[in-house]
Amino acid sequence: MDFYVVLGVRRDASDGDIRRAYKRLARQYHPDLNPGDREAAARFHDIAMAYETLTEPDRRVRYDRGEHLTLPSTAAAGFTGFDFSPRVHAEPSTTFGDLFAEVFAPLTESRQSRGADVHVEATVTLEDIALGTRRAVTVHRQAACDACAGTGAVRTAAVPCGTCEGTGAVRVARGHMIFSTPCGRCGGAGRRAVQPCRACAGRGVEAHADSVTIEVPAGVHDGAVVRLPGLGHAGRAGGVPGDAHVTISVAAHPLYRRDGPDLHVEVPVAIHEAALGTRIALPAIDGGRVRLRVPPGTQSGQRFRLRERGLPSPRGDGRGDLVAEVRVMLPPVLDERSKTILREFGDLQRESVRDARFPSDEDGL
Repeated sequence: MDFYVVLGVRRDASDGDIRRAYKRLARQYHPDLNPGDREAAARFHDIAMAYETLTEPDRRVRYDRGEHLTLPSTAAAGFTGFDFSPRVHAEPSTTFGDLFAEVFAPLTESRQSRGADVHVEATVTLEDIALGTRRAVTVHRQAACDACAGTGAVRTAAVPCGTCEGTGAVRVARGHMIFSTPCGRCGGAGRRAVQPCRACAGRGVEAHADSVTIEVPAGVHDGAVVRLPGLGHAGRAGGVPGDAHVTISVAAHPLYRRDGPDLHVEVPVAIHEAALGTRIALPAIDGGRVRLRVPPGTQSGQRFRLRERGLPSPRGDGRGDLVAEVRVMLPPVLDERSKTILREFGDLQRESVRDARFPSDEDGL
């Protein structure tokens, strides 16, 4: 039997390579993990003998020379004689407490955990974000109980857990091995609340509604999020609280439509205003008025761009534009005088738009 082949290492393998190979194979073939499997027990017996021989420098040299060696009692027994309990304040070793540290649960687990985040929505108008504003929001959250400081118990009523004697862990035997697991009585805390807190019924948290004023920057986009650190739900067992995330929702405007920092608006004009030209005063988004000049002969759908009369950029690098689109509105013709005037206007316009684009009846159609 070649011990190097048993461990799956080369003949010039270092001591570290041999130890790593042994740990990997021991986890796979240990009898406690393969109850009733005689083949696994025999394989583990060979693995233990190979390890005991190749990790002892003198024995390894003699084995490499081909000398006959007397096997140690621990190797001959297969898996008896090892230290199965975890060592305290020891260097890395080959105890089974170390071998299976990655297989079973760790010695203790912290009961503390970060609290969950809270999500809130704040609605603002285009006028609000034109200059920036402040908005009060209410954050509903589970905050740490003031009476018990989030412990869930009366401050003077917590005593060391009698099950684990305050260590937070208990030992559990698994065949030949002994493992430490978190105490189920105190949850690994090492202390047990004798009397739950009456204010929070032992939960450690209570409902809070906090009013917070946030800064809404000028030009902020719809859906932007403002983070409020520490204003989320309380953490478990005194853990750090989560954060509050305020989502900015920009309400639809009755007049303007937003496209990034630009604003778009439809401007209705009468037929005579489009024909003769006019000036129209539009309400500015940041207050006051902005004047739009409609030149003579303006067609319906024609657009005019008013520079830097839109929204400020959230990056602070200027403002967008105001884009005005003209919509020519036909007035209702209800009286005879209006009809007469329109007929006279048509007679004066010998060459209409239709005549300019399509042949007349006199051209043979």
